[in-house]
Amino acid sequence: MSQTQQWEARRWLQLGVLALAIAGLFALLLVLSRAPGMERFFPWIDFFHTALVVHVDQSVLIWSLALAGVIWSLAGVREPRPGITRVALGLTLAGTLAIAVAAFSGEGAPLMNNYVPVLQRPLFFIGLGLVGVGVVLRLGLLLLTIRPADLTADQSGLVNVVALTVAVACAMAAAVLLYTWLHMPAGLDGVAYYEYLFWGAGHVLQFAYTQMLLLAWLLLLSAGGVRLAVSPRLINGLLLLGLLPVLWTFVIYLNHAPVSAGMRIAFTRLMQYGGGIPAIPVGLLVLYALFKNRRVASAAERPLRLALWFSLLLFAAGGVLAMLIRGVNTVIPAHYHGSIVGVTLALMGFAYLLLPALGYARVEGRLATAQPIVYGVGQILHIAGLAFSGFLGIQRKTAGAAQGLESIQAKLAMGVMGIGGLLAVIGGILFVWIMLRAFWRGPVAHTADRAGLEPL
Repeated sequence: MSQTQQWEARRWLQLGVLALAIAGLFALLLVLSRAPGMERFFPWIDFFHTALVVHVDQSVLIWSLALAGVIWSLAGVREPRPGITRVALGLTLAGTLAIAVAAFSGEGAPLMNNYVPVLQRPLFFIGLGLVGVGVVLRLGLLLLTIRPADLTADQSGLVNVVALTVAVACAMAAAVLLYTWLHMPAGLDGVAYYEYLFWGAGHVLQFAYTQMLLLAWLLLLSAGGVRLAVSPRLINGLLLLGLLPVLWTFVIYLNHAPVSAGMRIAFTRLMQYGGGIPAIPVGLLVLYALFKNRRVASAAERPLRLALWFSLLLFAAGGVLAMLIRGVNTVIPAHYHGSIVGVTLALMGFAYLLLPALGYARVEGRLATAQPIVYGVGQILHIAGLAFSGFLGIQRKTAGAAQGLESIQAKLAMGVMGIGGLLAVIGGILFVWIMLRAFWRGPVAHTADRAGLEPL
């Protein structure tokens, strides 16, 4: 990496950790807003859902897009233009902060639509727009500079292939969002409006996140000294197949109106079956390599290896649960919590791996080893409780007496879910603490230590 690339990668990584820190703060506010007597400090109507909107957008959308920015900055294509990258970073940072501040500013009800829940407040939409413009500006720079010769079969080619596929998927999501917005019916509003607005774009973004997940798996595998049994050229080919479900978006909109039940069903089916096109073969190759090379990980490798294992387990569980969805019950959140947290854990390991490459101290020790265990075990319990509750008929997006927790099995399942959720929150806080501590100490070297980023 050049000094410009190293600087940009640091800033995108710091922005991602900031988003997770804000999400953690709002998770705490979620709990406090429900405590007796706290209405004096939270005078806003329905602050619980207001905080939940900000928490979800920061922990899923902005964190993931910031890590996409890291990958784009690592792509060894052309020297990035500092002016454009600084503007993209500045806009995304301003939008991230505006979304957080919007929870305490202005009036407008929170809407819990899928993918990008919203606060109906001007500052929130300004912040969301700034994030979108910043990300599109950075991915546009990559698409304008990448060349076929950059997609080689070595380590840099692997990063370039994923950077390209992620950029194409994010660009497609932005185009779908704009196309849908231009075709929204005049009489549609409220949750239904934003459900349709973000449905297609939100699904396309999931394929970008999957590509990032696969890159993280491969680099974490390599960092432990494990080699794949196939050529890098085949791996790059499998990763390029990740564009197939993204390109299928054209077929969906050629056959369905942007606001229609057919469009929603088509994207649901695409999510259920399209996401496994690159993930299943690459995941199986990674698993085979792990079982074939079962040596004891060193202290520095242990957090990376644990993040890889738990990510594989959770992402696979989310995929299996997607196939078991029947009706509108808690199997649905069990599915997407498994898949999303599988991606998040892989990106957490990727962040640990990047620290020495960006000049920071290497992450190791008991706290770093405990973090993926606490986070991973917590999420396994969380999705297990949700899935079992769904099999018992508990409906999603219900709370309190509306859940119908009459049987002892249902109560036990939701209790397991709650314990798992608490552990996951603790694991997320530990990650933010570890990363902030590394940032606070500052770079320990002027040149990148590329240990752990050996060729596959």
